[in-house]
Amino acid sequence: MSTYSIPGVRSAAAAPAAVEQDPVDSQAVALAQARSVGEVLAQSQVEDVLAELDRDLVGLVPVKTRIRDVAALLVIDKLRTNLGLTSEAPSLHMNFVGNPGTGKTTVAMRMAQILHRLGYVRKGHLVAVTRDDLVGQYIGHTAPKTREVLKKAMGGVLFIDEAYYLYRPENERDYGQEAIEILLQVMENQRDDLVVILAGYKDRMDTFFQSNPGLSSRIAHHLDFPDYSVDELLQISQKMLAQQNYVFEPGAAAIFQRYLGLRVQQAHFANARSVRNALDRARLRQASRLFADRDRRLTADDLRTLAAQDISASRVFQQGGTDASL
Repeated sequence: MSTYSIPGVRSAAAAPAAVEQDPVDSQAVALAQARSVGEVLAQSQVEDVLAELDRDLVGLVPVKTRIRDVAALLVIDKLRTNLGLTSEAPSLHMNFVGNPGTGKTTVAMRMAQILHRLGYVRKGHLVAVTRDDLVGQYIGHTAPKTREVLKKAMGGVLFIDEAYYLYRPENERDYGQEAIEILLQVMENQRDDLVVILAGYKDRMDTFFQSNPGLSSRIAHHLDFPDYSVDELLQISQKMLAQQNYVFEPGAAAIFQRYLGLRVQQAHFANARSVRNALDRARLRQASRLFADRDRRLTADDLRTLAAQDISASRVFQQGGTDASL
């Protein structure tokens, strides 16, 4: 189980000793007094989060568009509340479907940030879990495990990856259904204090919802995360290298693009995760190449540059090679 905190959000345990008004409280007051979209955006700084989403994530245009639509809904709902227009709070539970490495967890973190800045969740943290964090192995074990996770997630977003593994109808002694029933209760009764995002492969999530109509009826937003194109994967690789202070030498990027074109056709390809793994292996080859030349005085450019040979040595380039590990 992983918990992600949102940068810039003050911990509840760090309350100031002074009697001065809490900046967070004053922001909430100003947000409650907003009467225009511009005022809500200025007080919440939601546009900063959307800009980060555009800047940090390559592609995913349909996903980004849907997140903007949800943000717009929340902004308008905030204005309706401010003007006393009574209505039910919008349902915010979500379903993210797509292959591994398509940015689902990253978008969930940004969604938590948006919800917090607009006052829909108290803390703005993301708790990411899988079946093992929720389901016990013996009678009486599942309920306390699930409730403990829900307790940690309250006031934020609970992200359940590969959620379909909660349901195993072929095993009569499986306790996943107990976890689902507890989730259903909390998703309905405490939806003003917790947003649940289910995630996984599209076909498996579709089957999961067919078997669990109660869950399906509580999910308002379904986002489909497409696979990245080869050009987008190359952009992602260059962003990753820049973050680690590496660059491709002239010509190496074109070879890596060829590598990607071959790798996407192989088994177990995981989009951005596979790109990261490929770059890690290229860095290993670069390190071995530089290590072998012990008497050479290395420059900063030597140490930060991935050469064409660091990429082309991959087994993916071998005729008929199907080894996804290299």
